Amino acid sequence: MATRILMVCLGNICRSPLAEGILQSMVDPTKIFVDSAGTGGYHIGEKPDHRSIAIAKEHGIDISKQRCRKFSEDDFHEFDIIYAMDKSNYGNIIAKAKNANDVKKVRLLLTEIDGEENQVPDPYYGGPDGFENVFKMIKEACTEIIKKL
Repeated sequence: MATRILMVCLGNICRSPLAEGILQSMVDPTKIFVDSAGTGGYHIGEKPDHRSIAIAKEHGIDISKQRCRKFSEDDFHEFDIIYAMDKSNYGNIIAKAKNANDVKKVRLLLTEIDGEENQVPDPYYGGPDGFENVFKMIKEACTEIIKKL
């Protein structure tokens, strides 16, 4: 049975679609399933932000077919590991947890790099450099995830 990993940010249009695409590009899909969601339902059914699509494409990853969805309590049952991009979304996810097992599944993505509670900044209101920076952070974390799996 495949390990199931969920990447979560606020709107599911910038960071978590990048994280989904990056990790998917690094794994055997028969062994690891990756998806993404947002804690806010602002963009349900929409494509990721055009800047996320562009930066992924620059790195040879196509995320244009992804569609935004909202995180739900069912995700605790569907996924083995749930990565939050920042502390705010971590808190939003934990608030929906029903038990200690649910809580145990949730982690901050960047803790995979150095164990520190660093956050992936939201590049939405910034320029293209922010998206490149976020891409690099997420790729580094995904590289560590692969080593641990």
